[in-house]
Amino acid sequence: MADHLQQSSPLLQEILNSLSNSVDQPQSSVSELTSFLDSVLDAALSDPDNEDAETNAFLALTEVHNFISSPSLDQAIIDSISFELPMAVSKFGGVSERCLEVAESIIDGFISLCSPRDMLSILCEALAPPIETIRDSGYVAPLLNGLSKVFLSLQRRHFEQVKVAVPIIVKVLKARSLELEDEDPEFKTLFDRAMSVANSIRAVCVKLEGGANDKLRALLGLYVLQIMALVSMNHKVSSSQPFVLQLSSFFPFCGLTYLGVVTGSVVDIISRTVGEDEDDYMSNLSDVKHGASLSVIWGHASDEVVRAAEEDLASVRDELKNNQTKRWQAVGMLKHILAPVTLPWELKKHAINFLLCVTDGNIPHYDEHDCFSSYMSSIFATLQAVQMVIIYASDTVLRKNAFEAFKRILADIPTSQRFDILKALITKSDSSSMIAILLDIVKGEMHKESRHSLGNDEVLQAEYKSHPHTVLWTPNVLALVEMILRPPEGGPPSFPEDSDAVLSALNLYRFVLITESTGKTNYTGAVSRSNLQRAYNEWLLPLRTVVTAITAENKNDCDISLDAFCILNPIELVLYRCVELVEDQLKQHSA
Repeated sequence: MADHLQQSSPLLQEILNSLSNSVDQPQSSVSELTSFLDSVLDAALSDPDNEDAETNAFLALTEVHNFISSPSLDQAIIDSISFELPMAVSKFGGVSERCLEVAESIIDGFISLCSPRDMLSILCEALAPPIETIRDSGYVAPLLNGLSKVFLSLQRRHFEQVKVAVPIIVKVLKARSLELEDEDPEFKTLFDRAMSVANSIRAVCVKLEGGANDKLRALLGLYVLQIMALVSMNHKVSSSQPFVLQLSSFFPFCGLTYLGVVTGSVVDIISRTVGEDEDDYMSNLSDVKHGASLSVIWGHASDEVVRAAEEDLASVRDELKNNQTKRWQAVGMLKHILAPVTLPWELKKHAINFLLCVTDGNIPHYDEHDCFSSYMSSIFATLQAVQMVIIYASDTVLRKNAFEAFKRILADIPTSQRFDILKALITKSDSSSMIAILLDIVKGEMHKESRHSLGNDEVLQAEYKSHPHTVLWTPNVLALVEMILRPPEGGPPSFPEDSDAVLSALNLYRFVLITESTGKTNYTGAVSRSNLQRAYNEWLLPLRTVVTAITAENKNDCDISLDAFCILNPIELVLYRCVELVEDQLKQHSA
C-alpha cells in the first residue's frame, strides 16, 4: 500500500494541476478527481484494518484541502468543484476520525468561499443521494456539520431556507439512528452534529427580529422535539440522556413547556406558526409528538432533565390531576411512547409510572363531559398500547402497574362512553387472555352499577326501575358474550386458543342471568324467552358438544389429558351451570 501511495500522490497532483489550469472547461478534470478519490476510498473501506490504506485516504484529503485553500485558485474553479467535491469527500468520514476532520475542513472551506445559498442546496442534495449504501454516519456527519455552518452564513430569507433543509436532515438522521448500536462511536458523532444544527438555528434566531424570529424559533422547537424522539429510539437511556439534557435546554428559548408538550397543545401552535402548509410539512416530521411526550417522561425519570428545561414537573402533574380535559390530552399523547416497538422498555416503564401519578388519589371525574368525543380515538389508542405492555413486558411489576394504569384510564372515561371503549377493545384484540381481562372488567363495572341501582333501598330501587339510566345493563352485553361463544367467522370457539376468553364470557353470562333473574329485571334481555332459546341452542349446546368431544379424544393420553383437564374443567363447570340456569328460566316461561 505504501507503493500505491507513492504512485497515487503524483497522479493526484497532476489532476489538481490540470484542474487549476482548466478555467474554461473544468468538468473533465473534476470527474477525474472524484474518480481518483473514489478509488482511494474503496481501498480504505475494503480493508479497514490496513493502516496504509487509511493513511492514503488521509493524505489525499489533505492534499485536496490544501488545493482549495490556495489563495491563487480561481473562483470559477472553486465554484465548479463545489458541486461534486462535498459528496466525494464526505464519503471518507467513516474511514477514520482524522479523515472525518479533514473532510469537514474541506466543506468548511467551500462554505467560506462560495455562496451560502448555493452551498445549502449542494449539501442538501448530497444528503439525499440515490445510492442508499453511502448513507452511513461517517458520510452524513461532514454534511450536517457543513449545514450548521451554512445556516450561520445565510444573509437573508433565513427561515425559508432552513425550513427546506430541516426535513432532509431529519430523514437522514432517522435512517441512520435506527441502525446504530449504543456502543457504536458513530452514535455520538451523528447526534453531536445534529446538536450543532440546533445550536446554529438558535444562533440565527438571535440575530432575527419580528415574525421571522417567531417562525424560526417554532421550527427549531419542532426540530428539537423530532431529535428528542430519534435519540430515544432503540437506544439505552444512559446513551441518550446526555443529548436529552442538551435538547431540554432549548425548551425556554423555543417557548416549549412541559404542560404544553404533554397535552400536545404547544405542538399544534408551533406547527401552525411554521406555515400554512403545516400538514404537508409535518408529514416530514412525523415523530414530533413522540418527542413531545418523551421530553416530559425523560423529566419524570430525571430531575437533571427537568432543571435543564427550567420546568416545575410537580405543578404539571398537579394540573393534570385537577383538569380532566388536559389529563385526557396527556393520556392520548402517551400512546406515542407506549405503542412504538422502537422505544426501550425503561421509557415505557416511566410513562406508566407517570400515568399512575396523574391518576392517583381523588381526581375529579365528570361523567357528562361534552368534550370527550374529541379525545376518544387517542385515548383508545393509548389503551391499546397499554394492553401491549400488559401482554409483552417481561417485568412483572411493569405489567402490574400497566394494568392498574389501564383501569384508571377506563375509570376516567365518562360512563356513557366506557362500554363503547371496552367493546371496541375486545373487538380489536386478538389475545384470548386480554379479552378475558376486558370481559372481567365489564362484569366488574356491571356489578358496581347494579349495586348502585339495585341496592336494598326500596325507594331508590323503585325509582330506578321507573327511570333506568343504566349504561352497561343493556342488550349490548349479550352481543359481547355472543361474539366469544359464537364467533362472527362461524363455528364454535377454538380450544385451547380461546379458552380464557370463553371462560370469561361464560362467567359474564352466568352473572347476568343470576342478577336479572333474582332482581326480576330484564335490562339486557337475557331472560326473555327468545334470547334464552337462542343462547341455549346457538351458544351453549354447540359449546358443550365441542368440550365433550375434546375430553373424549384426550381420555387415553395421560399427558394431554392432564393439560386438557386443566383447561376444560373450569369451562365445563361454568358451562353446565349456565345450561342449568337457562333451562330453569325456560321452564318458568313454559309454566
